[in-house]
Amino acid sequence: MELFENTDPIGDALNDDNAFDLLQELERNTPDEIRRQRAHFRVAIKVHVTLQPANASQVLKFKMQGTTGDLSQGGCRILFPLPVHVGDIYRLEFDRRQLDMPLTFARCVRCHLLREDAYEAGFAFFSPIAMPRTCALAEHES
Repeated sequence: MELFENTDPIGDALNDDNAFDLLQELERNTPDEIRRQRAHFRVAIKVHVTLQPANASQVLKFKMQGTTGDLSQGGCRILFPLPVHVGDIYRLEFDRRQLDMPLTFARCVRCHLLREDAYEAGFAFFSPIAMPRTCALAEHES
């Protein structure tokens, strides 16, 4: 007789044989492998970005400045002084003087510590964006 019944479907998935396979797959995700699997070409570009929560009820509760590291049709990489919550949806407002892009909504798909005051966050856009002409020029100059 089992003292505690496990009715947690998430706990069941983690105890499943597939959990070991998922961990092995994660170990194979090196930076080179991740770059090889990307769906869109990325352009290295530094642009100031203002990040805020996407929900209208929370937009005034939090605001943070960051700088892009790269940009593609499907997402971007941004450096921030504080961590961003993975899985949350944010408003990304790019500095229009540097890059002519409209307000964009994106989900944070990863965030990791680079050093005590620097976090790299990856964002996925909900639909592909048209790459601004500035990015095309940056691509040819690099």
